[in-house]
Parts: sequence; structure tokens; C-alpha cells
Amino acid sequence: MDLKNVAKGSFEETKIDDDFFVLTYRNETNLIETVERDIDSSFIQFHFCLKGLSKFIFNEGRYALDISEENSLLLYNPQRDLPIHLEMNPNSWLVTVLISIKKFHALFSQEADYITFLSDDNKDKKYYKDGKISPSMAIVLTQLIHFNLNSSIKNLYFKGKAYELLSLYFNRSEDADIEQCPFLVDETNVIKIRKAKDIVISRMAEPPSLQELSEEIGLNLKKLKEGFKQIYGDSVYSFLFDYKMEVARKLLESGEHNVNEAGLKVGYSTSSHFIAAFKKKYGTTPKKYLMSLN
Repeated sequence: MDLKNVAKGSFEETKIDDDFFVLTYRNETNLIETVERDIDSSFIQFHFCLKGLSKFIFNEGRYALDISEENSLLLYNPQRDLPIHLEMNPNSWLVTVLISIKKFHALFSQEADYITFLSDDNKDKKYYKDGKISPSMAIVLTQLIHFNLNSSIKNLYFKGKAYELLSLYFNRSEDADIEQCPFLVDETNVIKIRKAKDIVISRMAEPPSLQELSEEIGLNLKKLKEGFKQIYGDSVYSFLFDYKMEVARKLLESGEHNVNEAGLKVGYSTSSHFIAAFKKKYGTTPKKYLMSLN
């Protein structure tokens, strides 16, 4: 068997949701197979090698990372895209879960705001974490590889198994902070940036300027902007806009506030500005949204 012979292969891809995919691949040949897929920098990649050996190639072959049988690999780099370029040895099985950082953090936070798990020290570096596949994870992975049920339920089945897999991957002790995303390191700057988020939310009708905010939390403007973007995946005011629109939507749904009142609550002094903002976010006016509920 000449392992230098290389064949082309492709993942079997299942879309679970927007920004959430499961890829499975089995190389049952006697050749190394090359598998490729574009992935942008907003995605976290979880790779699970159930059998055999695979090699991830980066930077046009200048760097490689092995993943061997019964091992997992987590990859994330907010600074650049990390497309999959994989060389799979013969008789190898691989399962990959791709999930956007926004959707990922929503799994761990009541607020469903946005996060990365990179500290200031490694924010410009490629982040990876390798680990062992537990027996319970191996069962789920095998079920994904060997799916043979009716195709009409495949999406539902894979969705359940993907969530189960992530739950097992991040299973932690009971005394852990369950609302904290597993990779968020509570360094001083992270605590300050969380405080900044709390401040803009609590004063959303009249938020401070970025300069005022940086002075209040004791962090310079540059670090505030960069850190907020890193932790919450958005600029301060873009994050606040999304938050305000969500609050306004819930106020309208409650039936206790009319359009003007809901707008005022979230900081819009004129209804026309609020209506325009609501339409920008949800694609419809507050009044039409209310009518759709009824």
C-alpha cells in the first residue's frame, strides 16, 4: 500500500440550523484522502477522530496538526479564516461540528449575547484544544457515522446528537459557573468589559459615550473596543442596539405598552426613529409585528 497516493473525498454535510453544521467522513479506501471545506473566522470547529488518523494542513502546507483515533480537536481563530484542509489516512472516520461563536455562546448564557473564549494574551493567536473522546461521546459519534434512519428525520436526529455531543464535551463539575462559557478566562480586563456591558444595558435609554464608559470601568478606549468585540462579538453600540430591540419586542408582546411607550423605554424620544430602528432589526414595523401576533 502506497500512502503517498492521494484521492479526493468530501464530507457528508448536515445543516442543523443557521450557522450550525455537522460533517461526517469515512475514508474506507487504501489511499490517503484529501477533504476540504471553506470556513470563515466566525466559526468554532470541533473535530472528533473516531478511527484512524487525520492531519490538518494550514498555511498552504507550512503547518500541520494531527488528530489520532479517539481524540478531539477544537479550533478557533477570530483573526483569520481557518478552512479545513484535511489529509485522512486509510480506514479513518471523522465527525466535525461547526458552530458560529454567537450561536455557541447562546448555549451557555441566559442573555444569549456574544462571546469568544480568547484572553488578551492569546487573542491574536490560533487557539486549539485537544482532548480525549470519552466513551459516552464515542457512542454519539458512532451513531452519527452510522445514521441509517429515514432521511426525513435526519436533521432532527443530528440536531439532538450534536447538542448531546457538545453537552458531553463541556460536561463539568457541579460547582462550576454554569452560565460562564467554558473558555472565558476571568482576567481583570474581562471583568471590566463585563461591567461595561452591564452599564450600557442598565442605562440603555441614555447610554454613556465610549470615552465615558472607558473612564468608568478603568480601561482605555482601545482595550474597551477590542475587548468588547472579542467577548461579545460586536461593537458596544451594535450590541446595545440588538439588546434594545429585543427588549422593545418583549415590551410590545406583553401588551402593556404601546409603540410610543416601548420606544421611550429603550431610549427613542420619537416614535418615527423607534419604528425605523425596529424595522431595520426585524424587517417589519412594530404595529405590523403586533398584528402578526394576533
